Amino acid sequence: VASRFVDVLLDGRLWLHTSTTALQIILGFALGATLAISVGYVVAKSLVFEAIVSPIFIAIQSTPVVAYAPLLVIWFGSGAASKVITSALIVFFPLLLNTVVGVRSVPNDQRDVMRLLNASRWQIFWQLEVPAALPILLGGLKVSATLAVIGAVVGEFVSAKAGLGYLIERADYDFDTPLVFVAIVMLALLARVMYGAVAWVERRVLRWRVK
Repeated sequence: VASRFVDVLLDGRLWLHTSTTALQIILGFALGATLAISVGYVVAKSLVFEAIVSPIFIAIQSTPVVAYAPLLVIWFGSGAASKVITSALIVFFPLLLNTVVGVRSVPNDQRDVMRLLNASRWQIFWQLEVPAALPILLGGLKVSATLAVIGAVVGEFVSAKAGLGYLIERADYDFDTPLVFVAIVMLALLARVMYGAVAWVERRVLRWRVK
């Protein structure tokens, strides 16, 4: 495996496939997180909206991503777009739940105090809801960061011309087991880097919680 790692590193293939997957992971994570936090906040604030969208979200979430990944390839092509969207979808639902739980975890008595102080909606959001929801939200972001790797690779398994998922498929076809292990190790490293990046942000943002 080490020898194969050196081979694909020197011929440039490892960098090509790793950078392709990494870019798709980052874009998918960013897209999924942005949508999840935005929609999650609206869901947390509106029971009517929650009643409307919850059945749809539950139906999609209960379907394995490998089932609808081929549809995304048909709709968005075999390029990076379908992989980014697959990654975003697998990130979306867990983070959506974390956002809803985080926003609803704000104690009502604290909201009442803010209203008594004539705080605006923006002040309540920025000074109360955001700090209260951040611990739960950042915990969800750490989990979602690793899920983004799964989403991108699933999309590459379905249809791709580059990426670590494609490299695994190609190596499997060629019975190149060491190369499969090389790709798996690189995926694990990408997941660890994503998790570590969010954990670093968490430590910086939540320094006030450290005693």
